[in-house]
Amino acid sequence: MHNGNKPTPEDLPTSAQLLKSTAIAAASAVAILTLVVLPAEYNIDPTGVGKALGLAEMGEIKTQLAEEAEEDRLMQLQTAPVVEEQSSVSGGIFGIFFGAAYAEEVVAAEWTEQYSLILTPGEGAEVKLAMEEGAEAEFLWVAEGGVVNYDLHGDGGGKDISYEKGRAEPRGEGVLTAAFSGNHGWFWRNRDKQDVTVTLYARGDYSEMKLPK
Repeated sequence: MHNGNKPTPEDLPTSAQLLKSTAIAAASAVAILTLVVLPAEYNIDPTGVGKALGLAEMGEIKTQLAEEAEEDRLMQLQTAPVVEEQSSVSGGIFGIFFGAAYAEEVVAAEWTEQYSLILTPGEGAEVKLAMEEGAEAEFLWVAEGGVVNYDLHGDGGGKDISYEKGRAEPRGEGVLTAAFSGNHGWFWRNRDKQDVTVTLYARGDYSEMKLPK
């Protein structure tokens, strides 16, 4: 059997080379953690690179999903199953009632834009308005066929803000004032057992309505 030659001390890496390789590996790991993992998984973007690459939006959605899941778990612990089922049924009737009640009002109003989307059980979607700091936009959204959870928030220029949140709501309306220049709008999630149609009406000082991809 032929044995390979034993490496000489000169062929082995020196302590300085090992330390340099270790430092490079550690720096690379920190860079990947900071630039990719934190923005994509936890919506933490200290450098702003995650936002530029679209990773921060992924992290934002994942964070919202985790928060909603925890809220639902706590609600289930505090509420009896029969009460939950009754709440779901009454919420659906409530949503249908409000959808019909506001139909005539919405048609009569003069809105710049109208957008509707159907959310299947468990599905979420986001619509935002591109706005400058201090700009105002009037809005009305209506859920038909059920109720939805929502988060009215904004992001841009490395900043983010949550204006308000709601659970099992059939509608929402008001005036959105942009806290800074960026994209401001709504994330809705259907936590009911049937499809829900969400229709958004908007008018005011914004340059674009950004729809789900």
